[in-house]
Amino acid sequence: MTAGEGFPKAARIRRRGEFLAIGRSGERRHTEHFVLLARPRTGPTRLGLTVSRKVGGAVVRNLVKRRVRNIFRRDPARLMPSSDLIVIAKPGAGAVASLDMERELRAGARGAQRRRPRRRS
Repeated sequence: MTAGEGFPKAARIRRRGEFLAIGRSGERRHTEHFVLLARPRTGPTRLGLTVSRKVGGAVVRNLVKRRVRNIFRRDPARLMPSSDLIVIAKPGAGAVASLDMERELRAGARGAQRRRPRRRS
């Protein structure tokens, strides 16, 4: 791994409680192969990934996670500035080419930024 290409703990959403909180209060955006949950925050953008066994075997799941992390790692602020972002892969995400995956994630992130966060009472 070259300098600047790591994925530090500060850039990840790691705790189950954080995933659940973002799922409850975050903006949800569906694309063909992903569901994006976004919630504004102060500080740098963080990423959480969920890739279930419905997507494929271990090799396919790890490939999807690696590709999404790589897209996020290149420029997290451009994908979703100052937010917590959870990417949930849908079945079929393993068959998507890297460039198509990047376009789909960027389009989904732009759509989530335009909409106001939902309020729960």
